Amino acid sequence: MTKLQQLYEEQGQSPWLDNMRREYLRTGRLEAMMHAGIRGVTSNPTIFAKAIEGGSDYDEQFGDLLRSHSVEEAYWEMVVDDISGALEVLRPVNDASAGDDGFVSIEVAPQLAHDTAATIASARHFHELIDKPNLYVKIPATAEGLGAIRAMVAEGRNINITLLFSLERYGEVIDAYFGGLEDYLAGGASDLSGVHGVASFFVSRVDTEVDRRLDTLASQDPGRAEELRPLRGTAAVAQAQLAYQLFLERFSGSRWEALAARGANRQRPLWASTSTKNPAYPDLKYVEALIGPDSVDTMPDDTIAAFEDHGTLERGVDADPDGARGALERLEAAGIDMADVGQTLEDEGVASFSKSFDQLIQVLTDKAGALSAGGS
Repeated sequence: MTKLQQLYEEQGQSPWLDNMRREYLRTGRLEAMMHAGIRGVTSNPTIFAKAIEGGSDYDEQFGDLLRSHSVEEAYWEMVVDDISGALEVLRPVNDASAGDDGFVSIEVAPQLAHDTAATIASARHFHELIDKPNLYVKIPATAEGLGAIRAMVAEGRNINITLLFSLERYGEVIDAYFGGLEDYLAGGASDLSGVHGVASFFVSRVDTEVDRRLDTLASQDPGRAEELRPLRGTAAVAQAQLAYQLFLERFSGSRWEALAARGANRQRPLWASTSTKNPAYPDLKYVEALIGPDSVDTMPDDTIAAFEDHGTLERGVDADPDGARGALERLEAAGIDMADVGQTLEDEGVASFSKSFDQLIQVLTDKAGALSAGGS
C-alpha cells in the first residue's frame, strides 16, 4: 500500500494532484497516479499556462481550432478537453466513494473574480457544457465570489471555493454554502446528497507574506530582531489548523443538522499551496502538520514524491488547537494583522492568475500568427 493510499485509508484525508497536463492523459500517468492513491485533480490558470507553453502536446489541436475559433475560444476548448479526459479517468473513484472524491476542477476565468453575475454565468456554463457528476467549478473566495458560490450551490452544483487566505473569509464561505443549500431546499429540492463542495485554504503563501512582514519589522527596529525571528514560519500551519477547528465547529449544531438530515455533505477543507516556498523549511511542512479526517490535501508532483519517500503518517491538524491560537496571538502582538495578510494574498492571487491567463493568451496569439504566416 502506498503512503497516499494509507493517508486516505488510515487518516481519512484525500490526496489530490495539484497539476494537469495533457501528457498525463496521453501516457496513462494520471491513471497510474489514481491507482497509486490520488483521488482528485485540481487545476488553475497558472497550471494550464505551464502545460500549454511547456511543450507541443496542444499544437495540433490549436492549429485545427483556429480555423473556426478565436485564440481565447481555442484555449478554453483545449482546457475543456483536458478536464473531460481527467474526469473520465477519475470517474471510478467518484463512483466508489459515493461522490466524495474523484473530482477534477476547472476554474472560471480569473478576470471574473470581482463580477458576481459573470462568475455565475461562467460556472453554470461549465457545468452544463461538461455535465459530469465529478466536475468541480472553482470560484474565487472574493467578496463578489460569495454570492456566486451561494447561487451555484442553490442550483445543486458542485463548487470548489479557491483562493481562501483568512479565517474571516472562510466563515463567510461556509455561510454561503449553508445559504445555498437552504435556498436549494426552498426552491423545491428534497435531497441534498448530490451536492458536494470543498473550500481550498491556501497555506504556504501565508508564511511567505507573514515572514516578509516580520523581516520588514525587524529591519525597521533591529532591536526586535531576536523577538521576531522565532515567529517566522509559524503563521500558515497555525491558521490552517484553526480553519479546521472552524470547520468542525460550524459543521455541527442545529443549522447543520437540519441540512444533514436532508442528505447534505460537509464542505471539506482542502489544503492548497502545500509545496514549501522557503528552502529553509522542511519540504513537507505544510503536508504533515495538516493530516486529518474529512479533509483534502492537493499536492504538486514533487511534494507527492517527497511524501511517498519520507512522509510521516500521523494526524496533526487538530493535535494542538490551543498552540495554534497562541501562535496567531503572538503574531498579532508583534504587529502582524492577519486579516490584512489575507486580503493582500487574495488580491495577489487574483492578480497572479490573471497575469498567467493574459500571458498565455499572448503566447497563443503569437503562435497563431506564426502558424498563419507559415501557411500563407
